Amino acid sequence: MAKPELPETRTLAAQLVAALQGRDDSVATAESLTGGLLAGFLTSVPGASAVFPGGLVSYSTDVKQDVLNVPPDVVAAHGVVSGACAEAMATGVRDLLGSTYGVSTTGVAGPETQEGKPVGTVFVGVAGPDGTRALELSLDGDRAEIRESSCVAAMSELLATLAGDR
Repeated sequence: MAKPELPETRTLAAQLVAALQGRDDSVATAESLTGGLLAGFLTSVPGASAVFPGGLVSYSTDVKQDVLNVPPDVVAAHGVVSGACAEAMATGVRDLLGSTYGVSTTGVAGPETQEGKPVGTVFVGVAGPDGTRALELSLDGDRAEIRESSCVAAMSELLATLAGDR
């Protein structure tokens, strides 16, 4: 039986869509560990099509490099579970889909470590008109909880950006 969603997930998605609509901005997503879950939350909100041109699930390193233009030297120096990779993914999807903002998720949902990083290590990238940054998270829970918490963090970070708090 699936665990229930975190209570704030749908509320955050609705708030984010409304905030983007109010600014006439848009967001595209580049997801690794969340595997499209973030895009799913956003598109569950009526009217999301006005602010969400699309997203890309970039589970493999090749897709990150070949489609999102994550530089091979970023992967070699930092790995795909890194702030540098999250920033490059967010910039890549923003450029690829022509959105105002790009948001990315990359990390380790488990069950095993990756690149020497423990389960729950997550990076959220945000690229926008005022620059690009990454947020590092250390999350607890099972695979589903880590993935959903990553989406909550991504939506919260973009909302904070739109509010001028970042």
